Amino acid sequence: MPKLKLTEAGAPPAAVAAGEAPFYIPATDAPARARRNLKHNDTFAVFDSHGDIGASAGGEDGLFDCDTRYLSHLELLITGSRPLLLHSAISDDNISYYVDLTNPDIYAEGRIALLKDTIHISRHIFLREGSLRERIGFMNHAAEPVTFTLSLTFASDFADIFEVRGIERARRGQAWSELLGDNGARLNYRGLDATVRSTSIHFEPAPSRLQEGAASYTVTLAPQERRAIFVSVANHGQLPETTLSFFRGLIASKRELKALTRGVASIETSNSIVNDILCRSVSDLYMLMTRTPDGLYPYAGIPWYSTTFGRDGIITALQMLWMDPGVAAGVLRRLARLQAARLDRKIDAAPGKILHEMRGGEMAALNEIPFRQYYGTVDATPLFVILAGQYARRTGDWDLVRELWPTIERALAWIDGQADPDGDGFLEYARGASTGLSNQGWKDSYDSVFHSDGRLAEGPIALVEVQAYAFAARRVASACARALGLQERADVLSAQAERLRRLFNEAFWCEDIGFYALALDGKKMPCKVRSSNPGHALWCGIIPPKRAAVVASALLDSDFFSGWGVRTVAKGEARYNPMSYHNGSIWPHDNALIARGLASIGAKRGVIDQFEGLMRATSYLDHRRIPELFCGFRRRPGRAPTLYPAACSPQAWAAAAPFSLIQSMLGLEFRPQDAEVRLNNPVVPPMAGAVTLRNVTLGNASADFTVRPSIGGVALEVLRTRGDLRISLVIDDSPPGNAWAL
Repeated sequence: MPKLKLTEAGAPPAAVAAGEAPFYIPATDAPARARRNLKHNDTFAVFDSHGDIGASAGGEDGLFDCDTRYLSHLELLITGSRPLLLHSAISDDNISYYVDLTNPDIYAEGRIALLKDTIHISRHIFLREGSLRERIGFMNHAAEPVTFTLSLTFASDFADIFEVRGIERARRGQAWSELLGDNGARLNYRGLDATVRSTSIHFEPAPSRLQEGAASYTVTLAPQERRAIFVSVANHGQLPETTLSFFRGLIASKRELKALTRGVASIETSNSIVNDILCRSVSDLYMLMTRTPDGLYPYAGIPWYSTTFGRDGIITALQMLWMDPGVAAGVLRRLARLQAARLDRKIDAAPGKILHEMRGGEMAALNEIPFRQYYGTVDATPLFVILAGQYARRTGDWDLVRELWPTIERALAWIDGQADPDGDGFLEYARGASTGLSNQGWKDSYDSVFHSDGRLAEGPIALVEVQAYAFAARRVASACARALGLQERADVLSAQAERLRRLFNEAFWCEDIGFYALALDGKKMPCKVRSSNPGHALWCGIIPPKRAAVVASALLDSDFFSGWGVRTVAKGEARYNPMSYHNGSIWPHDNALIARGLASIGAKRGVIDQFEGLMRATSYLDHRRIPELFCGFRRRPGRAPTLYPAACSPQAWAAAAPFSLIQSMLGLEFRPQDAEVRLNNPVVPPMAGAVTLRNVTLGNASADFTVRPSIGGVALEVLRTRGDLRISLVIDDSPPGNAWAL
C-alpha cells in the first residue's frame, strides 16, 4: 500500500480522498485472499484464507503484540508451489483457525510428478500466551508412495502498527537474525527506542534443511500414511516445547474460555440464523476481551484497534451490562486508573479526563504518534460516569461506586470546567496539537462535522450527543450521590442537569429542518445537518416528548433508515455518501444506542426494524460476523449489504450491538433492591420467534425464562430460578419511566 507522510490532521494529504489525516487508514485494493483473525489477550494475528501471513497482496497480515508486528511473513509451499485451497474457517469459539489444502499438479522434467489432490494438508492454528501454535498435518491419498518437499518461509519487519496502517518513518532501527540449532531461528530488531524485540521460531521435528528465512522438509509417504509438523512462533523469544505445547495449550484455551463465560447470560431464539449470529457475536466479544491488571477489558477491534480505547470499552460494557456486568467493573477500574491527572495539550490531557486510546509500540514510545496515552475524546468522560451509575443500577454493587467516587468527581469537575472554557454550559473540544484528532466525538473523521452547505465546522465544537451524555451523567451521578448519603451534592447535580436540558433544547433544536443540529461550531452557529447523533440524545432523555416523537419518526424514515439500519447522515445532506466512514454509512453500535432511545419513548416497532435489519444484513456476511460498519445503500430484495472495505471485523461495540437491541426490545430492567428482573412492555421480533434467556443473574441468584409471541402480545414462561429472584412481566400503557433514576 502507498505510504502516507505525517501531515496536519485538518486537511488530508493529496493521496487521501477522505478520512482523518495523518491517521487515516488507506484502502487501496481488495485483498487477493480473504483474511481471518485470531486474538488472545494482547496478541492477535491476521492470516489469509490459506493460513499464510504476507503471502498475498492487499492485506494487513501479521502476528502482532502490543502494537508491533512480530511476524510479517509465514508461507507454506509444496515442492515450491502454492497449495490449492479446499476450505478455511475460524472455529465457532474463535479459538482456532482450520485450513484444508491440497497440492496442485506438480511437474518435473515436463511431466506431472504429483497429481493434484493427492496430498491433503491440514493447518490448525491458535494463539496463546504471546505465541502462535500450529500443527501442519499431511496425508497421502494416492495408491502408491509419494515424495515431495514441504517448506515454510518466514520473516519479520517488526513494523509498528501505524507503519502497517501506512505512516512512513524517516528512520528505523537495526534488524538481524540467527539460527538456533537445527530446529529453530530467532529474528531480532533493536528499535530507535533502544528496545530489542525478538521473534523465535521452532520446528518439530527438525527440518531437513534450515536456513535464514526458510525451513524445508523432504517427505516420503506410503499410501494413506499421515504425518505432522509442529511450529511455534513466540513474540518475545520464549519458546514452549512444541508438540506438548500445542495440545496442552489448546485444551487450556478451551478451559479458559469456558471459565470466562461461565457466569454470562445466553440467548437462544427460534431462528437458527439469528442464533448463529448471536453465537459468533459472543465469541467475538470474549476473543476481544483482554486480561489487564484492572480486570477484563474489551479491546476495540482487529486489526487497527486492538488496545484500550475508552469510548469503545465503555459503550461495549454498557451494551452487554445486562448479560455480564463483570466487564463493566473491569472497564471502570482500568479507566479510573488511567484518568488524566495533569494538563498536557500535546496529548489533549486535562485533569479528570478519561482516556481515549493507549499504544505500546515503538512509535508511541518515541512520541512519533501522540497515542501512548492519548485523551483526545470529549465523550468518554461523561460516558464513564454513565457506566458507573448504570453498573450500580444493574448490580447494586455500591462498594465499587464508593471506590470510584473520587474518579467520578474529577470527571464531573472536568465537565464543569476545562470542557466548557467559555462557560456557556456546553461541552466543547478543540485539539491541543496538530498531531491530535481534529474531531473528538465518536465520529472522529476530519470531515464528520459540517454545515448544511458542506463547509467543515471550525471549533471549538459542541456535539449534540455529548451534551446529552453530560445531562445523563449528571442525572446518574445525582442518583449515586443520593444513594451514598451526599444529599447536597445530589441536589447540585440535579439542578445542573435541568439547566443543561433547557440550554440544550434552546440552542440545538432547528425549527427550519425540524431536527436537532449535529453540533454548534466555534461561533455558536448550529450545524443544521440531519445526523444519527440526536438518536443518542433520545436515549439520554434530554429531548422533550413531542420533539422525541419527531426525532424518532425521522430516524425511521427512508432518508435515514436504509432497510439494513439507520445511516449516520440522512440521505440528501451535503456530505451524504453511503460509502463514507461517518457520513452515510451504517454502524451497528450507533443503531443500538438509537434503539435504546426509541424504546425509552415506547417506539419499539422501530427497535424491531433495527434488529431485523442488522440480522438480515449479517446473515450474508462471512462467518455471520457483525462488522464495524457497512455502507448505507438502500436494501434491495435478494441482495446483500455493501461492505465497507476498511472496516474492522471483529469490532467490540458492533459485536455487542445485538445484545443491547435485545435488552431494548424485551425492556429488561434489573431491580437489585427488590430481587427482581422486570420485562417492561416486551416485544419479540417476528424473525426471532420465541426468545429464551438463560443464566440471567442478579446478585447470587439467576433465572432462565422464555418470552414468546402470544395473542395480543407476548407470554412469559419462567423455566427455572436459582436463589431469591422474581421475574416480572409489566404491561403499562403510561409513558416509560425515568431510565436514569437508580
